[in-house]
Amino acid sequence: MRFKIPDTLKYFCQSEAVAFYLQKYVVYRKRKIYVGKSSFSELSPLIKKYKDEKFLLPNTDKVKPEVPDTLNALGVNWKQAIFYKTVISDLSDLADVYYDILVFFSPSGIDSLFHNFPDFKQNETRIAAFGSTTIKAVQDKGLRIDIPAPTPDTPSMTMALEKYIEKANKGSK
Repeated sequence: MRFKIPDTLKYFCQSEAVAFYLQKYVVYRKRKIYVGKSSFSELSPLIKKYKDEKFLLPNTDKVKPEVPDTLNALGVNWKQAIFYKTVISDLSDLADVYYDILVFFSPSGIDSLFHNFPDFKQNETRIAAFGSTTIKAVQDKGLRIDIPAPTPDTPSMTMALEKYIEKANKGSK
């Protein structure tokens, strides 16, 4: 299905990363891109400014409750478009494989871990988690977070892992 995007279309992005992606891959000449700092609620003043417009919310089946709550509170006309569904893969063939570090980018990754390995024990496995909701999901399962991100020192997971490995290697010498 093809749809001609009108020049008047506005993009509201939760983060700069999404806005940079749009700028790189979408010809947006006259189109406007509005960016929040890090959370959806920061877009509220921008959305409220255009509350008579119609909004399409492309997202996953596991949308944060704050998103529809914010849009409903603003009284805007919006529809949700689920672009992908999060599913748990069967990882049972990895039952006898042990890793030094497990990295999680969403709470569904933690759900997948415990779905596939209900008796998972962290032991010496280090856990890296990106984002506040992922960190909370790790903590809710009683696991130890060794590498949190983002932090003021490490805004990306790559930087957090590099810093942790550097520190660990210094300690082993």
